[in-house]
Amino acid sequence: MTKEGFTEGGTMQQDFAQFDLAREVIDSERTKPWQNGHTAKTLFKKADFRMVLICMEKGSILKEHHADGTISVQVLKGSILFIAQGETHTLQTISVVALGGSIKHQVEGLEDSAFLLTISWPDEQKLLQMKHRGYGR
Repeated sequence: MTKEGFTEGGTMQQDFAQFDLAREVIDSERTKPWQNGHTAKTLFKKADFRMVLICMEKGSILKEHHADGTISVQVLKGSILFIAQGETHTLQTISVVALGGSIKHQVEGLEDSAFLLTISWPDEQKLLQMKHRGYGR
């Protein structure tokens, strides 16, 4: 998305952004094949917040990992397995899940899928106090 004051790809430091998520998914799918069967595109980035579009092919796995901040995963297309705290959740289009910071989780594409990941980053002081830093600044 390119508009006055916006940068290509949606990574910006402005305080407002608007995205056509269906179009963003289509644009991402045009870049196939993806290394490891998935791709990620940061749509919006601030010091305390991230919005990332992730597209996955059927069978692709985002191996167990964590984010230091609270996350939400909203499925835009297809279906995924979301595994956290020993439980497996099947999420389909328009399903959403939220997860507290630093909780390990894994994602698997049950079919070709796309989801919107949002991350609320802790402030710098809290981030430095964490035992294990995940994906920080």
